Amino acid sequence: MKIKNSLLVTTLAAFFAGSVATAGDKDIVDTAVAAGSFKTLAAALEAGGLIEALKGEGPFTVFAPTDDAFAALPEGTVETLLKPENKDKLVDILTYHVVSGKVPAETAVTLSAATALNEKEIKLSLKDGALFLNDSKVVKTDIMTSNGVIHVIDAVLLPPSEGVQTSAVTR
Repeated sequence: MKIKNSLLVTTLAAFFAGSVATAGDKDIVDTAVAAGSFKTLAAALEAGGLIEALKGEGPFTVFAPTDDAFAALPEGTVETLLKPENKDKLVDILTYHVVSGKVPAETAVTLSAATALNEKEIKLSLKDGALFLNDSKVVKTDIMTSNGVIHVIDAVLLPPSEGVQTSAVTR
């Protein structure tokens, strides 16, 4: 079994190495904004007061949901979360998408869990050769930035309540 797992990790690492992107000297926020598919995430980070933190020294690993992932949430969810009176809930959700430290894909595929900045656990698993965070699939890995790494996910991660991890599934 150990040889099989090593082979799987080696195969996945080779796959992920083929999808590595580099942002050069841009930080996490500037890289996400420049990509053009994270407008909702950028607006949420601004509403949550987290822009400066993610422009900071880091390093951070961000699991970034696309605009399509946010659009798949129930109607009105994003608008409700962006209201000032819901800032605490928004910050809890956003910090559930960030891990302290730089965690490249080749390391992530070896983990079964990670602790987010909000101190809640994210479950990591491999299914059919793909990395999942709870139920959210990682669709692009290792976008390197000056202060960390971004992995793109296809669903918004929802922090666990009473120990249950979830994602707003878009599939």
